[in-house]
Amino acid sequence: MSEPQGSESTQRMPVMEKADGSALGQSASAAAYEPLHTVEDEDGGQGRFWSARRVSAGILAVLLLVGAGAFLYDIAAVRAHRPAMRWRRALARQLSERPLDDTWVLIGAGVAAALGIWLIVLATTPGLRDVLPMRRVHADVRAGLHRGAAALALRDRAMEVAGTQSVRVRVGRKRVDVRAVSHFRELDDVRADLDATLADGIRGLGLARPPALSVHVRRPGRKG
Repeated sequence: MSEPQGSESTQRMPVMEKADGSALGQSASAAAYEPLHTVEDEDGGQGRFWSARRVSAGILAVLLLVGAGAFLYDIAAVRAHRPAMRWRRALARQLSERPLDDTWVLIGAGVAAALGIWLIVLATTPGLRDVLPMRRVHADVRAGLHRGAAALALRDRAMEVAGTQSVRVRVGRKRVDVRAVSHFRELDDVRADLDATLADGIRGLGLARPPALSVHVRRPGRKG
């Protein structure tokens, strides 16, 4: 008997398709990815920079100056045996005639309370949320890094990773959120390289409190 031809005896091996659908060009992300810390010994001694708040302080100073000047002028006029100003007589009459549960009285009290709370918040919070404090190398020198500059530096580092088509970086006070689009290579490999590169980039920023890193990688969407 003649032996069978090689082409007839060869069987096609089954091909295992990936469950994430990346072989089909579908989008995939690191949904189960837990943010990792870039520095183990975080220096928590550096607080945020305090804002001077010159605009709000100037507006408040002008309003207080105008109000105090008007009241002082009216009091001086009354002491000089002249009639009080019309607006103060009308205000005194309204306050004496209107009950405490009147709508306009409640509105005025609410506005005054809101302004008071706003002033207390301004006085007790540092502000300048867009400036991240950096590690202090010299005792007399204190530096800060703007969030936009930090995001731009990390984006440039991320674009150096092979397989990265586009990157969007958002830098917060506690976390750096990176959204990348990869057009070739395995998504897990691209994400691992981005983790290492961006973690090293965050260390290089020299921040007093290095934020955690969260990276999400997906395939580009289909056109049309």
